[in-house]
Amino acid sequence: MSSPIHYTTCPACDSSDIRPILASKDYTVSQKTFEIWECGRCTIRFTQDVPQQDDIAAYYQSENYISHSNTSKGLVNRLYLRVRTRNLKSKRKLVQSYCNAESMPRLLDVGCGIGSFMDHMRQHGWLVEGVEPSETARKNAVKQYGLFVYPSEKFFDPTLGSFDIITMWHVLEHVHLLHEYMDRLKELLRPQGALFIAVPNYTSYDAAKYKEHWAAYDVPRHLYHFSPESMRLLIEKHGMKLRTIKPMWYDSFYVSMLSEKHKTGKESVLKGGIMGSLSNLNTLFHKDQCSSLIYVIGK
Repeated sequence: MSSPIHYTTCPACDSSDIRPILASKDYTVSQKTFEIWECGRCTIRFTQDVPQQDDIAAYYQSENYISHSNTSKGLVNRLYLRVRTRNLKSKRKLVQSYCNAESMPRLLDVGCGIGSFMDHMRQHGWLVEGVEPSETARKNAVKQYGLFVYPSEKFFDPTLGSFDIITMWHVLEHVHLLHEYMDRLKELLRPQGALFIAVPNYTSYDAAKYKEHWAAYDVPRHLYHFSPESMRLLIEKHGMKLRTIKPMWYDSFYVSMLSEKHKTGKESVLKGGIMGSLSNLNTLFHKDQCSSLIYVIGK
């Protein structure tokens, strides 16, 4: 195993104005604690001393990692699966509202997991392709939906073509090659296309309340922790335009329920639900403070 990555400058803007903010625990696999640092220039936060790209797969090896396994183990995961159908419909309507293709639009889902979103879009007439680094998730995509999913190396293959819509639902925070991915996303996007990047928002109400127990820090799998300002600067750095920001209302509940479990050691739908409701209520007055945000991006 290689030495972990220790940043001496910001991984997003290369500023040397970085400092530790808090330490959070890996509740899913290793139970290890990792420091989270913040950049004083662009405001991104990042996990310090993360495993190298070739070593991090071990931190995804858990039956509780729902995007790879589709597990219904535990009350929170069962609720997540029940809500997912409604969430998929909401994502589809959002994506369709920004699609300018006249017929058979082409969509790429980056980090597609087991392919739930791909399958939903395929059922509504879309040509879908997906890339996913996890072999387990790719096998589950075949088993669950009959979908062939490319390994992540395909993302940089020049034969991949171009797309009307590209989606990254909670994926950008996982990729080691942050700037390479942003440049490639721009290359793959058609001139009138739209890119959707959904990431957790550490400036949210629930993040401030749960602090180091906030489930969306998810160290060390989440390499970066974005604020709206850091995302705006990253998008501009790579020559793209931020068109709008949309809240992900359901994430506030799911993240709060997991956070409550991390903090107390017990599942509590009631307490997590109350905190999720308070977070969403706060978002009505501060639109960029939802637990997770979707950034709609164009060329």
